[in-house]
Amino acid sequence: MTEAMFLVLVVEDDRDISAVLRTLLEAEGYRVAVAECAERALVEARGRRPDLMLLDLGLPDRDGQSVIREVRGFSPLPIIVLSARTMEAERIAALDAGADDYVTKPFSSRELLARVRAALRRAARTGGQPSLLKIGLLDVDFARRQTQGPGGPVHLTPLEFRVLECLARAHGLIVTRDQIIREVWGPDRVGDTRNLRVYVKLLRGKIEPEPDRPRFLLTEAGVGYRLDVD
Repeated sequence: MTEAMFLVLVVEDDRDISAVLRTLLEAEGYRVAVAECAERALVEARGRRPDLMLLDLGLPDRDGQSVIREVRGFSPLPIIVLSARTMEAERIAALDAGADDYVTKPFSSRELLARVRAALRRAARTGGQPSLLKIGLLDVDFARRQTQGPGGPVHLTPLEFRVLECLARAHGLIVTRDQIIREVWGPDRVGDTRNLRVYVKLLRGKIEPEPDRPRFLLTEAGVGYRLDVD
């Protein structure tokens, strides 16, 4: 798919900023739709099926984090938050809600375009990812973000799903720690292996029959992780 075919939904209530974003994106060959509030954003996301969403958190009718959570209920489209909120807690909350990346205002045009391209590349690579995956006795539905076990639903957080997706796309091959961090948390978090270890431990507690003796989510010492499933 060429850039001219990609549709970017800009969700921004500041008309000056949305105009700048439209000009910037269209100059690169993207098609652009604009929504000035959360409710309109959800209508556009459902109706026009954009390839990527640029989302401001400070919307007039609802907080942008609720938009992320609602969109994640029906679509895996990449979401890049573009916000003046710079606190680490805000960034983490948006990423936990299901955002793919977080860019603070004021932003560099070159960096933003690079992050848009990276998000679209990651989305394109998921074409090789199975929509359904069986891990032992668990059935994982990536499209619906649901996991079912013998005893009923197993809740995975958005970040846990994204780590699992990253490993599933490798089809049993090793994925380096930095690669997982880059795809799940963003390039500015590369090297934060402690956080990755925490999420791997949480995932094992939910998908492994014996978390202390993992059969599926395997550690490759000094390199990264591998998801070994049939």
